[in-house]
Amino acid sequence: MPKVKEGFKGERLVSLPQSLLDKYGKDPLVKNLYLRKIGFFPHVKYHYVQKDRGCDYAMLIYCTDGKGWYRIHGARYALRKDECVILPAGTPYAFGADNDNPWTIYWLHFQGANSPLYRFGDDRPRSIAPGDRSRLQERLQLFEELFHCFALAYTCEYMRYTSACLHLFLASFLYIEPYRSIRTFVDRKSSFAGKVIRYMQENLHHPLTLEQLAAYFNYSPSHFSMLFQRETGIPPISYLARLKIQKACQYIELSDLKLQDISLALGFEDPAYFSRSFTRIMGMSPSEYRKREKAYASS
Repeated sequence: MPKVKEGFKGERLVSLPQSLLDKYGKDPLVKNLYLRKIGFFPHVKYHYVQKDRGCDYAMLIYCTDGKGWYRIHGARYALRKDECVILPAGTPYAFGADNDNPWTIYWLHFQGANSPLYRFGDDRPRSIAPGDRSRLQERLQLFEELFHCFALAYTCEYMRYTSACLHLFLASFLYIEPYRSIRTFVDRKSSFAGKVIRYMQENLHHPLTLEQLAAYFNYSPSHFSMLFQRETGIPPISYLARLKIQKACQYIELSDLKLQDISLALGFEDPAYFSRSFTRIMGMSPSEYRKREKAYASS
C-alpha cells in the first residue's frame, strides 16, 4: 500500500523558509502564536504521515469530507467528516486517510509560546457538526484569509496580521460554544427564512433535498416551502442552488481548485449538472467564468 505525505491532485499549501520563521519567532506581535505551514488536501488517497519523535509545532486537522485516522499516546482514533483534532508539539503521532473513503482536510502547523494553550483536554476528536448557528462557512472564509495572508507573509505586517487571525481561527475550534452563541445573540430576531438560509449556508457541501430541509425545521415539505417563499419570493431549493453557485464563484475566484473538485465540494455528484446549474444562474459556464475573472485580475 503506497504512503504519500504531499503532492496530491488539487492540494494547496503555503510554507515559509525556516530562516524567516526564526526571525518572526522573535517579533513581539508574532512570537506567542504563529503559522509555519497551512494547506488544504481534497480526497487524498494514501495520505500518511508518521512522526516518531514528534515535532516542535502543533498541528490542527479539520476533516470536511471522507474519513481518516490518527494515533497518539498508544491509542488510535477515527477522524470523520465534520470532526477535528489538534496534535500537540513534542508528542509522537501518526495519521492517514481511509483507503476506501479518503478524507478532505484543512490543516495547519502552528507554534509559539502560547501554542500549548490551544489544545483540547484529551486526545479525542471534536465534532464541528453543521447546524443553523454553527458558522462553518465563516470559519472556512477565515481559513482562506489566513491562507492568502500567510502567502504574503514575507512582509512583516502580513505575518503579524496572520498571527492575529490565527488566534480567532483556533479559538473557533477550542471555544466552540462561545463562537456559535455570539451569532445567536446577534441574530436572535432573525426571520424564519433567515434561519433557513443560515442553515443552507452551513450545509452547502451537502446535496440537501426539500424533504431534509423541512424535516430539520419540523415542517411538512409543502408548509415549509410556503413559509420560505412567502418571505423570499423564491422556492427554497432554487434559493439553495443560488447559494451554491455563489459559493462556486468564490472558489473559482479565490482558489486554484479544479471545476470538478468545486462541484464535489458543493454536493454536486454530477459535474455536468453542476455546469448546467452554473450556466443557468450565471449566464455562462464555470470555465468561461474562470477565464473572465482571470482576465479581470490581470488587467
